[in-house]
Amino acid sequence: MELRGRVALVTGAGHRVGRAIALGLAARGMHVAVHYHGAEALAQETVRLTKAAGGDGWAVRADLRDPAAAEQVVRDAASHFGALDALVNSAAVMVRTPLAEATVEQWDDMMALNLRAPFFCARAAAAVMAERGGAIVNIADLAGMEAWPQFIPHGISKAGVIQMTHALALTLAPKIRVNAVSPGAVLLPDYCTPADAERFAKTTPLGRLGTPADVAQAVVYLLEADYVTGHTLVVDGGRLIR
Repeated sequence: MELRGRVALVTGAGHRVGRAIALGLAARGMHVAVHYHGAEALAQETVRLTKAAGGDGWAVRADLRDPAAAEQVVRDAASHFGALDALVNSAAVMVRTPLAEATVEQWDDMMALNLRAPFFCARAAAAVMAERGGAIVNIADLAGMEAWPQFIPHGISKAGVIQMTHALALTLAPKIRVNAVSPGAVLLPDYCTPADAERFAKTTPLGRLGTPADVAQAVVYLLEADYVTGHTLVVDGGRLIR
């Protein structure tokens, strides 16, 4: 897909990895719908940065835990820009939940945002893209491919995202391609110390932590790669094979 002049919706694009993805797409000349839930000021800053990067941006608020809102935000983005060519499901929550401490509320919250929301956003996007085609990229996680005992519900939700990617790719072909990016240590949780960061870097085959820009680069590739679908691109510096 030629990205210049096309329209993308990036969920959770107010900050962190979502913002990097929005800016990566804007740098390719895309019009970007910047989804956010609570951080309006951060989302508006992302919009400003998308324009400075050479694209265009527009902020749209929705609580994606509500399936109806997840579908509506897709329609709103398409209505605002007059089309929708790409969806990037980036919004997610990651909470430390050891087995003995995980609550029902934490489980439901993670499944609602990390797994259910991408499904209903993708379904709505597929309806909008049905005629002229498009591409969807889901942001998974290395936790969906290996066991992290301190983040079991999160890992389960991201494993579901990978399976959903395969199923949607098969269902929506040939008009709509669906892929995923599975990041490793690109942004550590806020509670991590410099010693934790050094340990992660030393145990990564490439010898360093990743960056949100590494994830954005992978998303751009998957949107542009017209003969790739149903694939999960691991961006982890080699941690999965260590």
